[in-house]
Amino acid sequence: MTDLAAPLTLPCGQVLPNRLMKSALSESLGTSAGAPTARLGRLYDAWAGGGWGLVVTGNVMVDLRQRGEPGNVVVEDERHLEALTRWADGFAGSGTPLWMQVNHPGRQANALVGRSRPVAPSAVAAAVPVATRPRELSESEILDVVERYARTAAVAEAAGFDGVQVHAAHGYLVTQFLSPLANRRTDGWGGDPERRRRFLLEVVRSIRERVSPGFAVGVKLNSADFQRGGFDETESREVVAALAAEGIDLVEVSGGTYESPVMFGPDTRRESTKAREAYFLEYAAGVRAAAGAVPLAVTGGFRSRTAMEEAVDSGDCDVVGLGRPASVFPHVARSLLEEGLERVELPTVRVERGRRAVGRVTALHTVDSALDLSWHTDQLHRLGAGRAPDLARPWWRAAASATLRNGPGAFVPKRG
Repeated sequence: MTDLAAPLTLPCGQVLPNRLMKSALSESLGTSAGAPTARLGRLYDAWAGGGWGLVVTGNVMVDLRQRGEPGNVVVEDERHLEALTRWADGFAGSGTPLWMQVNHPGRQANALVGRSRPVAPSAVAAAVPVATRPRELSESEILDVVERYARTAAVAEAAGFDGVQVHAAHGYLVTQFLSPLANRRTDGWGGDPERRRRFLLEVVRSIRERVSPGFAVGVKLNSADFQRGGFDETESREVVAALAAEGIDLVEVSGGTYESPVMFGPDTRRESTKAREAYFLEYAAGVRAAAGAVPLAVTGGFRSRTAMEEAVDSGDCDVVGLGRPASVFPHVARSLLEEGLERVELPTVRVERGRRAVGRVTALHTVDSALDLSWHTDQLHRLGAGRAPDLARPWWRAAASATLRNGPGAFVPKRG
């Protein structure tokens, strides 16, 4: 029997005090120069006392020229080391490890923010509104990006973070290398599954070479991108096996891309899957053998303590990730583990007026998912400002703030 409150020792020796993880949420609380702000520190102070087993930051970009959205923190070198250290210091005595999620958006970069043309494995645009056709990376540029991941991880360790999580999901650059739809290369970085996963493995290896043995290295990986002819569960299992051979510390399972955001829109899962709540738990159970000794985390859909306990006790996963609940209830882990909370209830955020008219212009589920994300980002900003979350915040305020933050791309789903 494995309890949610049981500690977990990772392969690197780091100990998670329990099995609840605050998954990455894109905070958008960095400066225009990519530095973390005082508001970001206040937000993480709230989570530091939340009783979590692990807290993972939102997207920290490795290249100032290539950012996914306004407000991304960027770590290219030590220029922001003092501010990064203040950010990490809030967790120093909490008992909860803090990991930095490191990322490059690739073709999903916001060209207006980075003021550079997006780059990708191949010059193939994403099939979403306002997508920019990227420029294909050269061999030397690929090696430069690999080095950037390693440099960012080294700075994170110097600042006092306990680990990094490489974002290899949701359509960002690593996902693009893994996908046969986005990666049309025929050189050493594409053409078959082994060469497509080379970029991710080189990133992991380069990070390992630059950090100490006790510094954790995890990966957030798609189970599939849910597109015909794209990255599928067979290839994903092969990637997990390859990552296990590299000795990483945790694989967080997710899925989908901006083009096929599987966790948004109508719920088409089987009733048996819905009963287990988590979107990717069945995949995690199927990939357990490939992961070997590497712990698995599953994020997405968990709301009841019973489902979380069953997922961990069954052995299908070792860690339960909670994302959006943490933006409204920063101490939800403590509430679940110590205060008897049985279920996390979140408001439904969607267009309330003019749904038929909106539906004639664009897919309603896309608008609703973007509104939901913006609503939760608003809650992060309230916490960062030292204010309590506002569960009664109306949908139209979320729409207004999304437009102000992201401009014409506001209603393209973004995920941490």
